[in-house]
Amino acid sequence: MINQRMSPKDWLMLLLLSFLWGGSFFFIAVAVSELPPLTIVTMRVGMASITLWTILIIAGYEIPKSLKLWRSFLILGLLSNAIPFSLIVWGQTHITSGLASIINATTPLFTVLIAGTLLTDEHMTPAKIIGVVIGLLGVIVLIGPSTLTDVGADTTAQLAIMAAAVSYGFATVYGRRFKTMGISPVTTAVGQVTCATIILLPLAFFIERPDQLANPSLKVWLAVISLAVFSTALAYILFFRILASSGATNVVLVTFLVPITANLLGWLALNEILHAEYFIGMVFIGLGLAAIDGRLWDKAKILTKRH
Repeated sequence: MINQRMSPKDWLMLLLLSFLWGGSFFFIAVAVSELPPLTIVTMRVGMASITLWTILIIAGYEIPKSLKLWRSFLILGLLSNAIPFSLIVWGQTHITSGLASIINATTPLFTVLIAGTLLTDEHMTPAKIIGVVIGLLGVIVLIGPSTLTDVGADTTAQLAIMAAAVSYGFATVYGRRFKTMGISPVTTAVGQVTCATIILLPLAFFIERPDQLANPSLKVWLAVISLAVFSTALAYILFFRILASSGATNVVLVTFLVPITANLLGWLALNEILHAEYFIGMVFIGLGLAAIDGRLWDKAKILTKRH
């Protein structure tokens, strides 16, 4: 049974996950200076696959052998990695990263709708809808409302990022099945990135010919390795742990937290200035998360009844 309200341990893991995915912006920014997008994505999932297989074998997890299970991993790899990663990378070559982040922050909205429709134990409640809308407003404020002036500039690219958000929503709901199948988060992450690598590797070689590229510098290699090990391998182990204990709707709340942690990391590592919008947006996101969590909502209803 899924716990609709996250435990302190789950909130801590969600915060750590937001730092791992927030840090990916730094690693990608370094990598794109010398490598084409699809090559970066393929290296990301390929190295993550090697990392996770190493963890799987050393930790003594059972190696998945069922063909039916690998078919499920293939679908998850498509929905969670191959399709959204490719759409986002392509979309960001046409629109600003800020606008892409705002569109990507619609992931919880789509997940609430998909989970509420397809899952019997994750109902679509008014509190969840209100929380998602407030959280999305917080992301817009945090990144900067001026970013929305680019809306309509390249509709196809914007639809690509939105399609990625929908794909993430379906992937999160689809990923729920692995807990009922008795598959560990590590094994699920291994299967997902392995299948994504198999899908993306021939595409990268056909489209971008990485074998003909100049050897990247040390800083780019370190960025790609960090992207694979921390922002993919370890991040997805955390993701599937939270998904198993708290459900699809709760785990995608990380999408709201990523802009906060990305900005915070920029302040800590790059001496970037945190403007007032950052703190205002953080308040909105906090209120949105509280509404989706439901505890404050319930307390408000109790107080209303008393009066």
